[in-house]
Amino acid sequence: MADVHDITTRSRNMAAIRGADTKPEYIIRRGLHSRGFRYRLHDRKLPGRPDLVLPKFQAVIFVNGCFWHAHDCPLFQWPKTREDFWKAKIRGNAERDRKNAKSLIASGWRVATIWECALKGARKIPQIQVIDLLVEWITSDKATLAIEGVEPINIDSTEEVVCQ
Repeated sequence: MADVHDITTRSRNMAAIRGADTKPEYIIRRGLHSRGFRYRLHDRKLPGRPDLVLPKFQAVIFVNGCFWHAHDCPLFQWPKTREDFWKAKIRGNAERDRKNAKSLIASGWRVATIWECALKGARKIPQIQVIDLLVEWITSDKATLAIEGVEPINIDSTEEVVCQ
């Protein structure tokens, strides 16, 4: 399938995609700040430049876009044009993420990854629940955390639903 944009327009569109200060990142930042957590942003001294760094808790947080980091969810689809380029690019991003996480853990950091699908799309979970899970992890001693969207509950109208 051919691209719907010419090369100049596509280039301008791709250049406009932010790598930092994204909407999902702002959601996490506001939520943690409102709970009293203070953090540094995009520390260049750490592998992968984590989106948030909480030195007091020896914790870092990555807020990953599902497309750019090859997350296995409905928000990720392989592009139909320039397939070889995109597969190399996106697989390289995912491999770099794994190496950076291993390096951070080996250095004594704890690593959390919040996936974009947890905050938007059909699989999103309530923002307050994402922040609650994140706060619980920050104050724990667990090494890693990954928060991703959940499958929507499909309720058949013929079945009785019991809430406990």
